[in-house]
Amino acid sequence: MLKPNAIGWFDIYVDHLDRATKFYEEICNQKLEDLIDPTGETKMKVFTGEMNTYGSSGALVLSNHYKPGKGGTLVYFSVEDCELSESKIEKVGGKIIRPKFSIGNFGFVTLCEDSEGNLIGLNSMK
Repeated sequence: MLKPNAIGWFDIYVDHLDRATKFYEEICNQKLEDLIDPTGETKMKVFTGEMNTYGSSGALVLSNHYKPGKGGTLVYFSVEDCELSESKIEKVGGKIIRPKFSIGNFGFVTLCEDSEGNLIGLNSMK
């Protein structure tokens, strides 16, 4: 039996869909596509994914950098190289919070704000 990972879907809320789309397409190096909300209540852009490898992993984290509460959930995006993506962040309206740092056997992480002020992480093995 296939066990799904802890996180099966995420929503990142934005104020400006076009601006946020440009930010994520540039940083993640992928084209986001329209997703029709069956309720008709929202406009959405979807990240490409493979449903046969459903979900993603996650963790509970104690950190000196961020505390639980408003904005306490952190989504990490897999990128080729944090440093390459980091060089684009401010150009597309984001802000670097913590530059690329090692997380040992799990590669590297950059913490940043997206164009909407959401805290996100970038993760790479390079």
